[in-house]
Amino acid sequence: MEFAYLVTPFAAWLTAGSLKFAINSLRAGRGAVGLIGYGGMPSNHSAIVTSMTVLIALREGIAHPAFGVALTVAFIVMMDAASLRRQVGIHARALNRLGSRRLDGSALRERIGHSRAEIAGGILTGAAVGLGMGWTSVS
Repeated sequence: MEFAYLVTPFAAWLTAGSLKFAINSLRAGRGAVGLIGYGGMPSNHSAIVTSMTVLIALREGIAHPAFGVALTVAFIVMMDAASLRRQVGIHARALNRLGSRRLDGSALRERIGHSRAEIAGGILTGAAVGLGMGWTSVS
C-alpha cells in the first residue's frame, strides 16, 4: 500500500488549518484559536479533496476510475461549502440577531460555509500538497 494516499489528506488538512490560523490571527491581531473551524480562508474541505484528486491524477492518471470518483466528490464538497453550508451560516447570523440561542445559551455558529475566494484558496493549498506528495516517493 502506498502511504501517500493515507498521508496526503492529513497533510492537506494540517496545511490548510495552519494557514487558516495564521490568516485569522493576522486579521484579528491576536491568536485566533476561537476562529478555528468551519469557514474562513482557506477552505480545509476543499484542500483535502483537491489534494487527493491531484495525487490520484499524478499517480494513476486522469483516465483511472479513481480520478473520476475523486473529482466528483471534490465538486460535491465544494458546491456544498459554497451553497448549502454558506446559507446555513447566513441563517445563523439572522437568528443570532433575533436573539436565538442554543440550549446552553451560546450563539449559533455563523462561520460555516465558504466564499468562492476561500474555496479557491483551499484548491490552491490542496493542489500544492497533492503535487508535493505526488512527486515524492512516499510509499
